[in-house]
Amino acid sequence: MALVLVAVGGWYGYQQWAGSDCSGELKLTVAAAPEIAPAVEKAAADLSADETEVDGLCVAVEVTASESVDVAAAVAGQHGVSLSGVGQASGSAVLPNVWLPDSSTWLLRLRQQAPAFAPQNNTSVARSPVVVAMPEPLAATVGWPQKKLGWKDLLGRITTGTQLKTGLVEPSRDAAGLSGLLSLAIAAQSGGGVRAQQATTAALRALATGASAVREELIARFPRATDQTSIARGLGAAALSEEDVIEFNATKPPVPLAALYLEPAPISLDYPYAVMPGTEPAKGAAAEKLFAALDTGAFRRQLAAQGLRAPDGTWADGFAPPRGAPSPAGTQPTPTTPAPNPGGTAGGGDGATIERVLSSWAVATQSGRMLAIIDISGSMFEKVPTANNATRMQVTLEAAKRGLALFDDSWALGLWVFSTELNGSRDYRSLVPIGPMSAQRERLESQLAGITPKRGGDTGLFDSILAGYKAVQEDWQPGRVNSVVMLTDGKNEDANGISQAQLLAELKRINDPDRPVQVIIIGISAEVSKAELDSIPKVTGGAAFVTEDPAKIGDIFLQAIARRPTAPR
Repeated sequence: MALVLVAVGGWYGYQQWAGSDCSGELKLTVAAAPEIAPAVEKAAADLSADETEVDGLCVAVEVTASESVDVAAAVAGQHGVSLSGVGQASGSAVLPNVWLPDSSTWLLRLRQQAPAFAPQNNTSVARSPVVVAMPEPLAATVGWPQKKLGWKDLLGRITTGTQLKTGLVEPSRDAAGLSGLLSLAIAAQSGGGVRAQQATTAALRALATGASAVREELIARFPRATDQTSIARGLGAAALSEEDVIEFNATKPPVPLAALYLEPAPISLDYPYAVMPGTEPAKGAAAEKLFAALDTGAFRRQLAAQGLRAPDGTWADGFAPPRGAPSPAGTQPTPTTPAPNPGGTAGGGDGATIERVLSSWAVATQSGRMLAIIDISGSMFEKVPTANNATRMQVTLEAAKRGLALFDDSWALGLWVFSTELNGSRDYRSLVPIGPMSAQRERLESQLAGITPKRGGDTGLFDSILAGYKAVQEDWQPGRVNSVVMLTDGKNEDANGISQAQLLAELKRINDPDRPVQVIIIGISAEVSKAELDSIPKVTGGAAFVTEDPAKIGDIFLQAIARRPTAPR
């Protein structure tokens, strides 16, 4: 009995000596991209097993596999902004303490729209190069795996009618799709001028025909049988992550995928470790302990089991590389939020380039019905120093011309101009009524080229907006974005027209939620009244964009016409 008591007492004493001194639990929430989440969960479990402490509290890490687009929508909603193509977050969305998206481009896009969003750390913890996935029999016909291909090679095959069926996951919602789109767009623009724009537009339209809403849907379109007919009918090429290819081939499909590592290297998926703004200090300290656990050989082996590389682009034991995969790979600089023009890669890592390409994509892939109303008041003769002293009118028309080239034949467009007293006492004049682009593209181009400002003309803004709204509403069409896009360099100057209060009251009266008409106004000078313009989208939905530099109108015009409808506030 004495020996038993001694043994029990000794065991109890050891437990007291070796046990944790934690007086409670410190919960750290982590949202990680689904493919990296299992590796992070293992590291978090090890951290808990070691009874890691902060301020006397045991760290308990809760890891949730979360699609990056869903967390991005929640962050955007918190800051009162929206990301192109992302949409609104669900009402139940809760922001984590740490976010591990698949790409730094999410942080960059959010920072572009919400400068106050400033997560900490942001260091890459894993990597997966973006590749062009192609069925192996088809890849062999282009020289894989010996031949190195470039984005210009792929661009030529996409746009020259070689029957290569290409696909893309919606790039506004998928980082690998965005990376591939950026690389193709920059390859198309490399020559500059009109031909570059035509090549870009052709590439966007070709990709749009094979676009998918989600990755699983795209991957399911690859051929599942080895006969030539199945291969010819199936998806031939798509921008995916290397991890996607590894996961696909792990199922031993009849037709494996080749991973083509095109040059110049696109922006890779880099899995940044973002400690979210507002995280309390104790949880920030816990986040640093978890980050340290993700910088170990054990974690890199966990990454390898998930088909992911280490941050330096190499791989650990257990990684199953696609045939011909280089090591390291995907190690070009990746976008980071603090830098004004990060990356410098083929992918175009700065926020402005990303927004421009996504806006062009949205215009090329959506179908809409739009009335463009262009200001031709006398002030449009003013010179723009930042545009080689071209007039405001010339800069505006050039932006409209470039935008027009993006619209395919499924669009319907109309063109008005406005000033004051253009048609008797009327401030506006119709140049081309709203109609299908397939029937009146040349007419629109001709009318645009002939627009000149009215010397001495003032800005009949309110009457023109109301008339344009009614015109679009009258022949409203379902299944399309019905919109008015107005470009102006001034505020309302028509003493004989309706007032701002009268305009807003009438818009409220005739607004029909079942037949929404989006009003977008682009102000292009310091004379524009932002408050005056902002009041109108609040009633109709839409947005007002203002820049004091008319030379920036091209990018703003693309953002404006790419915008999806929003409900009036």
